[in-house]
Amino acid sequence: MGTEKINIAIDGFSSCGKSTLAKQLAKKLNYTYIDSGAMYRAITLYFLRNHIDWTDEDEIGDALKNINLSFQPNSKTGDSEIYLNDENIEYVIRDLVIAEKVSEVAAIRPVREFAVKQQQEMGKLKGVVMDGRDIGTTVFPDAELKIFMTADITVRVERRFQELYAKNPNITIEEVKANLEMRDYIDSHREHSPLRKAADALVIDNTNLTPSEQLIKVLEECKMAVKKSV
Repeated sequence: MGTEKINIAIDGFSSCGKSTLAKQLAKKLNYTYIDSGAMYRAITLYFLRNHIDWTDEDEIGDALKNINLSFQPNSKTGDSEIYLNDENIEYVIRDLVIAEKVSEVAAIRPVREFAVKQQQEMGKLKGVVMDGRDIGTTVFPDAELKIFMTADITVRVERRFQELYAKNPNITIEEVKANLEMRDYIDSHREHSPLRKAADALVIDNTNLTPSEQLIKVLEECKMAVKKSV
């Protein structure tokens, strides 16, 4: 695809395959993958561990000063993994306990401002694939390629259930469905940077698409976006 690099913003609801596609693109294009959702999960983990009252702005402000987030490649897989104050928490943050609270924490203005500032800094040199819920609208409104992903709720619930069941065999599909519906509502209705499709975003419904099929489709869009940016 040449030496020119662009930023790719991927938004959408939970369990629409955003991370899968973003990781595939980053590897294929030799770009940096940033999981913005992992940043909010990391902040949520810190708040829970340290018993932060996230209804208290002063307490939130003090807590954020003590949070250092970074992404480092896994030495074996090369995948980008998140660190909280030098601790690898990639797997800790995937727990349902975090999933139940992350939308609440991510809706807090100072938290979003803290994360967005870091995300925008990461994208300054281009060559970034970032997925989340406000990437194409707030973080990278000038991204050369914006994608909005969606999928049938039944398919999304099944995907998330399979992911969580491997770690917690006691989880029920009803719990997963309730969590997804709650997160969809909070993400779409929060006051600051709600989840919405950017006007110029390409919509991909992957209900019936395999990861390979959607990758092929998006790589073509990437080529066109790079040509336009030159």
